[in-house]
Amino acid sequence: MNNNDKHHERIASMTFASVYPHYVTKIERKGRTKEELHQVIEWLTGFSEKHLQQLIDEKVTFKTFFERARLHPNAQLITGVICGYRIEEIENPLTRKVRYLDKLVDELAKGKKMEKILRG
Repeated sequence: MNNNDKHHERIASMTFASVYPHYVTKIERKGRTKEELHQVIEWLTGFSEKHLQQLIDEKVTFKTFFERARLHPNAQLITGVICGYRIEEIENPLTRKVRYLDKLVDELAKGKKMEKILRG
């Protein structure tokens, strides 16, 4: 097993509930709201706020989170660099989906307009 495999495995086994508070802190520090965060997550995954809370309470892994998600058809339009990786070059499908979410949260925190974030 190489380092990339370990990296992908680590991402797959992380719980969404462990990362979600960091998303909230990041966007609120920059003056954005939890409602906007939920709008972005719902756009990408199809999860309503209620369903999202159930997933948090269940402490699902990112693997399970994205297995249950209904990825938006325009998700592939999310491109650029996040965490040192060019999203469109990430071969592992799960890691790419997690980085899609990271990129959307990053764009929200940077003050981008919602219609641009949601690839409208």
